[in-house]
Amino acid sequence: MTYEEFADTRLAPLLRYAVMLTGDPHQAQDLVQETMVRVQLNWRRVVRADSPERYVRRMLTNQYVDWKRGSWMRRVLLRGEPDESLPASVDHAQSAVDRDQIWSWLSRLPRRQRATLVLRYYEDLPDAEIADILGCAVGTVRSSISRALATLRAEYVEVRS
Repeated sequence: MTYEEFADTRLAPLLRYAVMLTGDPHQAQDLVQETMVRVQLNWRRVVRADSPERYVRRMLTNQYVDWKRGSWMRRVLLRGEPDESLPASVDHAQSAVDRDQIWSWLSRLPRRQRATLVLRYYEDLPDAEIADILGCAVGTVRSSISRALATLRAEYVEVRS
């Protein structure tokens, strides 16, 4: 497989994954672009991996977790894009408010916790593969997910009270 073939087949899924990590399509594009530049520069090593796709996903995840940007990144309001394939709900305004609230809660999670949630619930990966991607122990993945969910539950209870 060549780099061009890999990019043609895997760019869209990597971009969707990056959008889930960042919460912003523009930042996701930047993240994928920076990662793909690194992939191209290290293509020989990537293609020799057991699973090049998993190797690149790990690169992208590490790039996201380590991403150091100026303070403007912390001021970006994260909003999800509506999924056109789902039937429209009756109250569009409430759906937008709920979606924005969830993105707001996710944006306040530490990056590693957010990455574990995305890998578990969006990518539907098992704990062992998440641990491999993040370069940590399976127990660390489980505790990160547990802490992230506890934080989200606390936020939810606080809003509903």
